[in-house]
Amino acid sequence: MVAPTIDFFYEFASTYSYIAAMRVASLAAAAGVTVRWRPFLLGPIFKAQGWDTSPFNLYPAKGRYMVRDCERLAAELGLTFRLPQPFPQNSLLAARVALTALEQGWGEEFSRRIYLAQFAEGRQINAPEVIGAIVAGLGHDAAAALAQAQSDDIKAKLHATTAEAQRLEIFGAPSFMAGGELYWGNDRLEQALGAAKR
Repeated sequence: MVAPTIDFFYEFASTYSYIAAMRVASLAAAAGVTVRWRPFLLGPIFKAQGWDTSPFNLYPAKGRYMVRDCERLAAELGLTFRLPQPFPQNSLLAARVALTALEQGWGEEFSRRIYLAQFAEGRQINAPEVIGAIVAGLGHDAAAALAQAQSDDIKAKLHATTAEAQRLEIFGAPSFMAGGELYWGNDRLEQALGAAKR
């Protein structure tokens, strides 16, 4: 039998995607569900809605709540949360390298390390030297990964994943596709896993 699958659409600039990325693997393994990690960009989706930044910046009270909420959720997982400056960060290079890494079998851990660098350590994830150090720390060739991330192939794949997210009417991150339905938000992860099993 083919294992049930969920698609995990995540954006590196997304605070709640950080929380989801740090718990999805263990929960999915316990449920017997395979996860397809799908990095994408929220920027084009927000622009289509007339936004030029995160809704957490557009609505300050919502932004303040989000920070405290993420601090609580991270603490439950034994993690640190700090809002990076600036917020949101430019996640284009990180997403391209993640696609490269996923093709080579180390993208999940790379993605988790990017989230920790940004939301636990306050590092700039648009900086090639930060990304290169993470790649090297995982035992891979940083220069090769950064070069591959600039290839037309990887650029086209990220564009296609973002376009697919738009087609699926994904409007935020994290989002999960399971059983033909959309589940939005870190707090819907368990529900998505249950739907995949059904």
